[in-house]
Amino acid sequence: VLSLLYLSKNHGNLEKKVHLLPPEIDEEVARLKLKALDVEIDSLTESQRRYMEGWQ
Repeated sequence: VLSLLYLSKNHGNLEKKVHLLPPEIDEEVARLKLKALDVEIDSLTESQRRYMEGWQ
């Protein structure tokens, strides 16, 4: 649903091609799925997040 909301709000600004979701939406979808499965994980520290974003 979050993906559809993003697309409906931004369809006028998006080219006609395959798009990746913004990381915040992707992470929220994953968080909600894990919560539904009653799974808990640690959160990344700011340092870990910067490291992950810098590898590309």
